[in-house]
Amino acid sequence: MAVALVGLPGAGKSAVGRRLGARLNTPFIDTDYVIEQRIGCSIRDYFDREGEVAFRDIEQTVIADLAANAQGVLATGGGAVLREANRSQLRDHFHVIYLRSSPEDLFRRLRHDVKRPLLQVADPLGRLRELHDARDPLYRETAHDVVDTGRPSIAMLVNIIVMQLELAGIVAPGAHPEEPAS
Repeated sequence: MAVALVGLPGAGKSAVGRRLGARLNTPFIDTDYVIEQRIGCSIRDYFDREGEVAFRDIEQTVIADLAANAQGVLATGGGAVLREANRSQLRDHFHVIYLRSSPEDLFRRLRHDVKRPLLQVADPLGRLRELHDARDPLYRETAHDVVDTGRPSIAMLVNIIVMQLELAGIVAPGAHPEEPAS
């Protein structure tokens, strides 16, 4: 089984992915973590020092490497879909789920976050709107399913995703019982 989560920064890809992997008893991989291990520093530091293009080059290599042995639940960085090569690798080797969030919901979740380089601007809500407008079509193009994150809890989002995976024939119906609500 190979599932990838895509969506804007703060959509819940890592949090939902970690719980989904546990629920499906399959490994969870966060591309940002893999990238940080390869570059030996935080993504923010690398981004500041080397620039976005250099970061996207490493991200593309990591996604290609993970797609070559696609398994488990993969959480991608918010900008992974910007490159056609990444969209193809994800779509061809994973069942891709777009965790769709409105810019306003994301702003509410991220307003105090200082680790995301693209949001360190004077108007983070405006920046989230720009990112949404630019990336939403790319997420939709890449995804096999779209799940609106809105206000459901992580447990509820995991339940919705498991149902989507059952409908898609990725997991057997009833094989992964609902986790207790938290």
